Amino acid sequence: MDTLESMRMFNRVIELGSFSAAAREKNIGQPTMSKVIAALEARLGVRLLERSTTHLTPTEEGKRFYARSKIVLEEYAGAVAEVRGQTRQLTGTLRVNAPVGLGELRLNSLVIEFLALHPQIEIELILNDRIIDLVEEGVDVAIRLGDDLPPNVVAPQIATSPRVLVAAREYIVRSARITKPEDLAEHEYLRYAGIASGHEMAFSRAQEVVRVSLHGRYRVNSSLALRQCFLEGVGLGSVPAWLVQDLIENESLVRVLPAWRLPAQAVHLVYPSRRYQPQRVRSFLDFMAARIPQLPGMQSLKV
Repeated sequence: MDTLESMRMFNRVIELGSFSAAAREKNIGQPTMSKVIAALEARLGVRLLERSTTHLTPTEEGKRFYARSKIVLEEYAGAVAEVRGQTRQLTGTLRVNAPVGLGELRLNSLVIEFLALHPQIEIELILNDRIIDLVEEGVDVAIRLGDDLPPNVVAPQIATSPRVLVAAREYIVRSARITKPEDLAEHEYLRYAGIASGHEMAFSRAQEVVRVSLHGRYRVNSSLALRQCFLEGVGLGSVPAWLVQDLIENESLVRVLPAWRLPAQAVHLVYPSRRYQPQRVRSFLDFMAARIPQLPGMQSLKV
């Protein structure tokens, strides 16, 4: 088997996470796929994958080879497309990672829009809330919220989302009156689970800053679940505006203490390197950099 095809198979094993998944995609047997990768390792003289009964993990050499071989395959595909006169049409597969709530609520529609613009592009949108190693998991682009970012990546900030304090009108009516941040100490505060700083919030107005300790019996590690809790009047909470802007506009939720500001949430595009980016990656980055700031509850950095 030629080296290019072996590289393609190795890349898909990395991206899909198993020999069997890559073999099914190629319509060959799992033993055949394993032999191809073993032969590639023998030809290179290095072990590319650590194998166990339950896991398949790239070695450090495997990670580096994956990153470089992906570039080689992209260059080869580009050369073929050029001689065939196909350079105007974006082709290939993009692997994109994003947080679950933002992905389901806002980004999914943008990805569908991008696909409509580029009929020969395929996209795998992987939604999870953990910080991933882009190279190890074969991800081309990630959209991340906040400033907790993986190391050794390029991560330009493209937008912010103001943090807003919201509640259902029925909750406001039946609960103690809120006229200042200190009043929140008497309320049921809902928050995202796992955020250490969530027990205290800093509210600012002009030069005044007020820190309030918040209490609540319910925490959940799903932004969409928080959204539902607000709608059902379970309590109040502070969330980035992208999560609830539509509900504020249709008056399903109301802003609480709108004159006070909370720290905004940054939005970053994350990718492994500025070098050797395929045209489809550059086009996707440009598309998202232009469209994400236009989403409900987002603000452009130029504003």
